[in-house]
Amino acid sequence: MKILESSYKELPDKEDQFSIFADQDADDGYSLTLSIENIHCASCVQRVEMALKEHKEVLSARVNMSTERLTYSWKGAKSFGDFLANKVIDLGYGLKPFGESIEGNSKGQEKTLLRCLAVAGFAMGNLMMISIGLWSEEVEFMGVATQDFLHWISVIIALPAIIYSGRPFFFSSINALKKRHANMDVPISLAIILASMMSLFETINHGEHIYFDSAVMLLFFLLIGRYLDIRAKGKAKESAKALLAKLHGTATVLLHGKRHNIPIRDIKEGMTILIAPGESIPVDGVVLKGVSEVDMSLITGETIPNLVNKGDAVFAGTINIASAFQLTASKASQESLLGEIVTLMERSERSKSRFVRIADKAASIYTPAVHVMALLTFLGWLVFGQTWQLALLNAVTVLIITCPCALGLAVPVAQVLAGSRLFKSGILLKSGDALEKLAGIDTVILDKTGTLTLGRPELIDKDYKESHLQIAASLAVNSKHPLSQAISMAYSGELLGVNNIEEFPGYGIQAFVGDNEVKLGRRQWCGNENDKETDEIELWLSINNEKMCFKFIDVLRKDAKDTVKYFQNVGYKVILLSGDSNKIVSNIAKKVGITDYYGEVSPIDKCEYIEKLKKKGSKILMVGDGLNDAPSLSLADVSMSPSSAIDITQNTADIVFQGIVLRPIIKTIVVAKQAKKIIIENFMLAIFYNMIAIPFAVLGYVTPLIAAIAMSSSSLVVILNSFRLNGKGIR
Repeated sequence: MKILESSYKELPDKEDQFSIFADQDADDGYSLTLSIENIHCASCVQRVEMALKEHKEVLSARVNMSTERLTYSWKGAKSFGDFLANKVIDLGYGLKPFGESIEGNSKGQEKTLLRCLAVAGFAMGNLMMISIGLWSEEVEFMGVATQDFLHWISVIIALPAIIYSGRPFFFSSINALKKRHANMDVPISLAIILASMMSLFETINHGEHIYFDSAVMLLFFLLIGRYLDIRAKGKAKESAKALLAKLHGTATVLLHGKRHNIPIRDIKEGMTILIAPGESIPVDGVVLKGVSEVDMSLITGETIPNLVNKGDAVFAGTINIASAFQLTASKASQESLLGEIVTLMERSERSKSRFVRIADKAASIYTPAVHVMALLTFLGWLVFGQTWQLALLNAVTVLIITCPCALGLAVPVAQVLAGSRLFKSGILLKSGDALEKLAGIDTVILDKTGTLTLGRPELIDKDYKESHLQIAASLAVNSKHPLSQAISMAYSGELLGVNNIEEFPGYGIQAFVGDNEVKLGRRQWCGNENDKETDEIELWLSINNEKMCFKFIDVLRKDAKDTVKYFQNVGYKVILLSGDSNKIVSNIAKKVGITDYYGEVSPIDKCEYIEKLKKKGSKILMVGDGLNDAPSLSLADVSMSPSSAIDITQNTADIVFQGIVLRPIIKTIVVAKQAKKIIIENFMLAIFYNMIAIPFAVLGYVTPLIAAIAMSSSSLVVILNSFRLNGKGIR
């Protein structure tokens, strides 16, 4: 079996068995999808991709950092895939068959971080109480024996906690150094280890000052930020899993006159597939037999189901909502529109992962600078004839006083407070860098159905008799069609008794009310054979050939116009992209004041449009709710989705907001700008502190106690500054 069966396979015991999961492509090449571990940044992605592309046999290599998935294809022997996989392993990255292990790994990481967080929190609380006792009494009053006793209690509490809770940072640092680059975890790990070793040295030698409390406090706060990042990645993996489930299920096909359930991946062009009511269509195809209605909202965003007859095209991922029909597969599952959406999302995520966060930029400069400063301090004191113990003490003091507590806390504390503030307003941040990106946007792209509108039809035309509405509602309650449900909601009175109810899929409902034959449905089916269908949303009622029309609109969110006006007033370019007809899109755009709009846009077209804007330097916020929006949500610099959106879209979006209004988008932008400002202020405060403190530490004028107090004070200043995010100005 091929790659999609890898979910049910065990991890290969030998390094040469990855190729058994490879899938043979149409051009006689092979492709392989694996779960990749230890991918932490954009440079990791580039490193893996470039290492594979060095070989001329490799046709493509893609790493999705959010889903931790590696996909590569090649020409030549199937076993060559094992050579390529082992090359990635040699770089220090773990590989597994892509499948159910993804969810288990993510959950395992979350549990590990929570345990580390709990241990660090317990240790921090106890060490702080001990520190208060140590700092509140002078040694001559406390006594050396008492001081030593408290120091050893601190050792017993701190060292196991640091060893256990610091693992995520220590392992990250080791992996980074193996790959010959440094991340923010390197100076953090070094400072924690040296501060701990110096504290242990001081304890053994009956010294006066130890710094375990500062080291554990730093670990505690950083673990909070790391846990939130892992949670965000987990959501992205859920999105991938949900999409892949649509491609990896089973379908009923007719083979030699008999029904067979086969994996969707094994469907070939020309096969006949049976689609039952309520089923999702597995592949793109053409209706061979039967009449039904298909919900296209996941693909096109259109609210109203489409009538399909023999010869009409249908697409993978859409849902049959009326009667059973047969279709002839026109494409294999991997080549279907849904398959293209999966591919687009993967490509978009790779593009998105190139973003370099402020913290990473700071780490690239700060890390080597601190290490060089400490080394020069150590060498300088040796050159001037001092003992190695004093030289090491001053070097460690430099590392302690420059311990990246303030820098390390500058981003996560601000993000946690901003996220908490937004969460109280029904806004969920799912991406660690969403606020940084949102603060820099200049273009807003909006979907229509479910975003500017509520995604549900509402009866608007009052040119009908109440008795007609009563009759229509009496029939409509027997149908699940969206327009029938809108009729039912519009009428709150007593319903009439109906007989001989019969629903004709794709056309409407027929019944008898008393002695009158009544039809409720499409224009032509109700007797207007000579009239053409219009772009308006309408439903016709025929009572003994007496005809009347009910008209509907997709309800605008009540603050849609004000939200668009806000975007325009602050200088954003506002664009409307929708899969609905040009006429409907034009009407909505005019109502809300958008001059740049496009209708009948496919998911691929949306991505191409966004790519063109990004090449011109635009920073894009995309807001959408349907499956057709998922690739463009991934491709945009930052994305938002209402909580009414489908699960796949919510998992793809960086931010999810609740409610039936769009004001949360404005609030999030305001908070994002304030958060970015405060993060930059935090970095400036940390830099200013280091500019003052480092010279004193290098010259030996700072005792370890003062260094610890100064380090803690700088962290406290950063935390207090971040609490401004709870100010009234952004409520």
